[in-house]
Amino acid sequence: MADTNYQDWSKDRLLERVRELEQQLQTQKPNINSKPSTTTTTPSAPVSKPPTTDPKKKEKRKEKKLKKPAKLDPSKYATRLVALKLAYLGKRYGGFEYQTGVSVPAVEEELWKALVRSCLIWPDEPDKVDFAPWEYSKCGRTDRGVSAFGQVVGVRVRSNRPVEKEETTAAAAVEGDGVGDTEMVGAEAEADEKPAWDPIADEINYPRILNRLLPPDIRVLAWAPTLPPDFSARFSCWERQYRYFFTQPAFTPLPASLDTSGTRAGEGWLDIDAMRKAAKLFEGVHDFRNFCKIDGAKQITNFKRRVFEADVVEVKDIGSALPYLNQPDFKGEGVTEGGTHPKVYYLHVRGSAFLWHQIRHMVAILFIIGQGLEKPSLVTDLLDIDKHPRKPKYTLAEEVPLVLWDCIFPKVDETMSKKAALEVHDPDAGANTALKDSIDWVWLGEDKPSHLHGPSGMVDQLWEYWRERKMDELLANQLLESVARKADLSRRLAESGPPEKPSSSQRVYEGGNTAKSSGTYVPVLKKNTLDSPQEINDKWAQLKGFKDAEELANTENWRSVIKARKIEASNSIDE
Repeated sequence: MADTNYQDWSKDRLLERVRELEQQLQTQKPNINSKPSTTTTTPSAPVSKPPTTDPKKKEKRKEKKLKKPAKLDPSKYATRLVALKLAYLGKRYGGFEYQTGVSVPAVEEELWKALVRSCLIWPDEPDKVDFAPWEYSKCGRTDRGVSAFGQVVGVRVRSNRPVEKEETTAAAAVEGDGVGDTEMVGAEAEADEKPAWDPIADEINYPRILNRLLPPDIRVLAWAPTLPPDFSARFSCWERQYRYFFTQPAFTPLPASLDTSGTRAGEGWLDIDAMRKAAKLFEGVHDFRNFCKIDGAKQITNFKRRVFEADVVEVKDIGSALPYLNQPDFKGEGVTEGGTHPKVYYLHVRGSAFLWHQIRHMVAILFIIGQGLEKPSLVTDLLDIDKHPRKPKYTLAEEVPLVLWDCIFPKVDETMSKKAALEVHDPDAGANTALKDSIDWVWLGEDKPSHLHGPSGMVDQLWEYWRERKMDELLANQLLESVARKADLSRRLAESGPPEKPSSSQRVYEGGNTAKSSGTYVPVLKKNTLDSPQEINDKWAQLKGFKDAEELANTENWRSVIKARKIEASNSIDE
C-alpha cells in the first residue's frame, strides 16, 4: 500500500481505509495500562493457566481472516457491451459524474461500487473509480441535486455467454447471491446436445444484480443486449428530454384581507398562459449564452443549441400521485380523480444538447414572466446576442425539481438526417418532430413479472421508499392546513396598538420552496451584466500563461501544456 495513490480514492473508501488502519494499530499497540503483577502467591494457592490453543488451528483462522477474495480470471469469461437505463433521485448526490476530493458522493461512484462488487467488472484497482478500460460512456452529466429517470450509460461487462475452449466452457453465473460468481463445468457433453444459448434468458440479469447493491434511490430500470455499431451513450444520443416541476401557486398567497397596499393582488399565483407563450420562443436554433453558466476552463465558443420543443404541461392525476393504480389491474372501487389547488406543472424541454445550467436559467426567466414582472418578449430579447452580448445577473432556478426525463437514440438513417439539419442550423428542419428510440430495451419485469410486481420486486422497493416520504408530505400537509385555518383574521385584537405598516419589499419567486423579498424589482435587462464569453475565456487563458483564448486555441494539446507547466512550477517550488 506504500505506493497507493489515495487521491483517486472515493470518500467512502478512504474512511474505510482509515478504520482498517486504526484497527491494525489497536491490535499492534501494547497495552500500556497493564502492569506486571506484584502479588505473590503461596504454594497452596491454585495457579490458573491460559487455555491451550492448537497452533495449527490458530494459524488457519488467521489465514482465513486475512484471505482476500480471489480475482476473476478474465480468460474464463466472455464480456459484452451493454447499455443500462438508470433512474435516480439526485437530492442526496453531488451530481452524476464522479470527481475526486468531493465530500458528497456521486451517482457514478455508487454505480462503480455496484459493478465491482457484483464482479461484472474486475479492475486492478477496485478503490479507484476508472471506467476507461470498460468502454464506458454516459449520456448526460446531471449537476448536484438533479434527478434522472432516463439516464443511459454504456459499459462492457461480464457475460454468461459460454467461452468455448478445448475442454471447458464458462458456465452461467449464479444470480442468487447478488454477486454473480461463476463456476467452471466440464464440457464432456457433445456440442449438439447442448441447448442454444439465449442472449437474454440465459444472460446475467444485470438490473436485478445491480439493484441489490445500489442505494434505494438509484435503480437500473432496463438493459439493452443489442446495440448499434460504434455505440456511445453520449454521441449516439440525439434527443434529451428534461422536465422541471413546480406548483401553482408557486408560493403561499397572501390573504386579500391583509393587502393594504394594493400591490399584492394575485401574489404567489403564476400566469401559466404567459409562461407557455414564452416557452415556445425557446424552440428552434438559438444562441443561449444568456441562458447558461460559462466556465472558462471549458473554453466554449459555440453557444448555439437546438430546442425541438418547449412547453408548460399540467401533471394529471396528481391527486392520486400514482396514476398506475387506476389501471384495470390495480384500480379499486371508490377511487376518485381530479382535484383542486395546488396543482403541479412542469416545463417540458426536448433538445439535441444543452449548455451548463441551461434549463435552470430558462425556468428562472419563465418564473419572472409568470409573476407578471416581465413580458414573454424578454425571451426574444435575451436570445438576441447582438443587442445583449452579456448576460444580466439574474438568479437561476433551484436544482432539485429538475429531472433528466429520457434520452433518445434514433435509427442511423434518422440520425444522419437530424445531424445534417443541426450542422446547417436550419431552424425549420425537423422542428417539433419527436425522434423514436431505436434501442430495444429489456425492461425489468419483462423477463419475469415478479421482478417488477411482487415481494422484493422493484415496485415493492420503490413503494417503500415512496411511502416513507409520502407520510412526511401528508403530515406537513395536515399541519399546514390546520395552521392556515385556526386563526380568525376578522378579529383585530391589537387594534389599539400602532397600525401595522405594510412592507414595501416585493416577494419574487426564483424556484425554491418559497419566495424571497427583493425590495423594488429591477427588470432583467436593467440589471448589471456579467463578462462576455470571450472575456471569460481570455481571463482563464491568461491565468494559465497564454496571451488570450485565441493563443490557447491555436496551441496543440493545450491541456497537456497546462499540466506540464503546473508540474514544472511545482518542481521549482520543491527545489
